[in-house]
Amino acid sequence: MAITIYHNPTCGTSRNTLAMIRQSGEEPDIIAYLDTPPSRETLCDLIKRSGLSVREAMRKKEPPYKELGLEDPAITDAALIDAMLAHPVLINRPFVVTEKGVRQCRPSEAVLDILPNPDIGPFTKEDGEIVIDGNGRRHV
Repeated sequence: MAITIYHNPTCGTSRNTLAMIRQSGEEPDIIAYLDTPPSRETLCDLIKRSGLSVREAMRKKEPPYKELGLEDPAITDAALIDAMLAHPVLINRPFVVTEKGVRQCRPSEAVLDILPNPDIGPFTKEDGEIVIDGNGRRHV
């Protein structure tokens, strides 16, 4: 089964996640979700399979979140999904799909839990944070 990442290349977390996938020996299908948003069915499936609530799958730091008043707890999940589809920047990233499951990879090292080959060797994030050291120990 292929690996799919819903990717935003301007996001460091998304770039780190993609780098770990590639370091595992896989070349994923990359969906630039800001340009090609998922369908309603796909987005709902990603959220459900990741074990998140719709609110947990939202990026709250983006301007449309506040502008649309989405912090109101009375807003339904369906309305939140509508907002994410209309404003894909509100979809928190990156979502990764593998044969082992779906994760919203925040932090990026969450991808290791669903990679077919999680033994990727030493890995350091762009910001210098060590994820896996030279002895193969995962830092948490």
